[in-house]
Amino acid sequence: MAVPFLDLKKQYSSIKEEINLEIAKVVEGCNFIMGPNVSAFEKELAAYLGAKHVIACASGSDALLLSLMAAGIKEGDEVITTPFTFFATAGAIARIGALPVFADIDGRTFNLDAKSAIAKITPNTKAIIAVHLYGQTSDMAELIGAAEERKIVLIEDCAQAIGARYKDKPAAAIGDMGCLSFFPTKNLGCYGDGGAIVTSNDETADKLKILRVHGAKPKYFHKYIGINSRLDEIQAAVLRVKLKYIDGWNARRREIAAKYDDFFKNAPGVTIPYKAPYTEHIYHQYAILVNNRDSVLKKLNEAKIGAGVYYPLAMHLQECFKYLNYKAGDFAVCEKVSSQILSLPIYPEMSETDISEVCETVIKSL
Repeated sequence: MAVPFLDLKKQYSSIKEEINLEIAKVVEGCNFIMGPNVSAFEKELAAYLGAKHVIACASGSDALLLSLMAAGIKEGDEVITTPFTFFATAGAIARIGALPVFADIDGRTFNLDAKSAIAKITPNTKAIIAVHLYGQTSDMAELIGAAEERKIVLIEDCAQAIGARYKDKPAAAIGDMGCLSFFPTKNLGCYGDGGAIVTSNDETADKLKILRVHGAKPKYFHKYIGINSRLDEIQAAVLRVKLKYIDGWNARRREIAAKYDDFFKNAPGVTIPYKAPYTEHIYHQYAILVNNRDSVLKKLNEAKIGAGVYYPLAMHLQECFKYLNYKAGDFAVCEKVSSQILSLPIYPEMSETDISEVCETVIKSL
């Protein structure tokens, strides 16, 4: 039996009437960019996250770029981050002219190792980007302490972590700024591209609002060199509907993860995801480690079981970052994880039959 990696049609079917009604209202109103739905969504999401401000933008990638711009990061500055992440994290640093500085990861959570990151701080370090990978927050205490002590901006990349918590604080509301992606595959996804920056600093929020509209305030009078990065009304309308369901959907993901954990915990050759005691995991990905990853992935694909590798080649080894002069072996933990990581289907609409089919097929494929 085929099990897709993700089935957005099932999610749409469950909220179809609400979604269609809200989209129709936007189309009939003919206010498509930065209208009332965007403003309402920003307020609703800020309340959900316990933050003062949410500034919507066109994508999660833009959220990262805008955060660095708002922090005043410039050419020659150093920004520390993880090499085990989607390209957008390091790409935003490079696009602004700053220097990506990589540090190794924690071998259990796959997130930035705080001690490794802190050891990389120099007088040129102006920011740290902690990525909350797969739906679990980084261990933030040491990073917060180091950032405060040395006056370094701490940015959270929460593209995969909306609804996760670090101790008593929601992801995206822990550092100076939190960056969200609403790409359709995310736990809270729209029907196109979308993103947002979260902050409780009034001055930062005001600057972000100007930067996302070409740096203009008022219109045609440009205070900064900004970019065009606006969330459209249709996407905001979709997100407002979905935001009501996010906690329930995340709870179902945890239920599925627990079933996977129970099935795989004694399976030879499989390392199940580690759940840190300080975090509330929302399982954007359910990522296991297997020694013969590529062989297992091939067999799963042949059996029509959706699976993916996030990520097969660490950032420090990517061709576009050759100029940084990193080499294989620089980050041993990250490189080992990249060779073994395998993500299995996990989405709220999975049936018990789907879950069993995935588990049994993985075992047969080892």
